[in-house]
Amino acid sequence: MESRKVLVPALLAFASAGLFMLVLTSKEKALSQSFETGQVLVATVDIPERTVLKPDMFEAMSVPRKFMQQDAFEVRTPSDLKQISNLVARVRIPKGNQVTESSLISLSPDAGLSVKIPPGYRGAVLPIDPGMKSLIKPGDRVDVLLTFDAMIEGSRDKATVTILQNVLVVAVGNDMGQGQSAGQRKSMNEKDDRSSALNDKALISLALNPNELQYLALMQQKGNTSIGVRGLGDNEMHPIPIAAMPYLLNGNARKP
Repeated sequence: MESRKVLVPALLAFASAGLFMLVLTSKEKALSQSFETGQVLVATVDIPERTVLKPDMFEAMSVPRKFMQQDAFEVRTPSDLKQISNLVARVRIPKGNQVTESSLISLSPDAGLSVKIPPGYRGAVLPIDPGMKSLIKPGDRVDVLLTFDAMIEGSRDKATVTILQNVLVVAVGNDMGQGQSAGQRKSMNEKDDRSSALNDKALISLALNPNELQYLALMQQKGNTSIGVRGLGDNEMHPIPIAAMPYLLNGNARKP
C-alpha cells in the first residue's frame, strides 16, 4: 500500500516533466524558426514599371523568414541571381522593397517593344523575306534598301537605293533577345511561322531615330523594302550610289 502511494506521485511527476519538455521543445522550435533567415532580392533603386532589370538594380539580403513576402524571389545559389537579369518589372518596385516573382515578367512581347528601345529612338516594324528570319538575331545591325520605279536616262526603270544604314534590330518576330529554353524557342518559332504563313512575310523590329522613322514610312509607300545584314562590329557609314540596270549595263556600277 505504501509503495502504491509513492508510485502514483512519481508517475505524475514524470508525466509533468514529459509534458514540460514537449512544450519547451515546441517553443524552442518556434523560436528557432522565427530567427531562421533566407536570402531574398531587394531593389537598390526605384525600378519603374516595365523596366528591364540589370544586376546593379538589386542585391541579395538576409531577412528572417517570417518577414519574407510570400512570393519573394529567394536566392539559394549564385546562379539564381542570373535568372532575374533581363526580366521586366511588371509594376513599380520601390527602393528597399523585396523583389517578388509576381512583380516580374519575361522579356517578351508581353512586356512591349518599348522596353527594348534606346532613349531618343523609336520602334518600327519592317516586313522581311521569311527566309531571312532565322539568320537575323536581336542586336544585329542592318541596312535598309528601297527598290522603286524611277526615271533613268529618260526612261522608266527600276532603281535601288540604300536609305538607312547601321540600324539596330531589337526583335525578330517574337524573339526580343530573351533567354529561352529549347521548348520555349520551339513554341515561339511555331507561333512566328503561323503568323508568317498568313502574312507571307516575317517581321523584324528596328530602333530608328525620328528622321529615319519618317524615311521608313515614306519608303514603304513608294516601293519595296529589303535589308542587308552587317557583320558584327561593322558600324561604318558609307556614301552608296543609286543602283539601276542602265548603270550596270554601262559599266558604271562601282563599290562605295
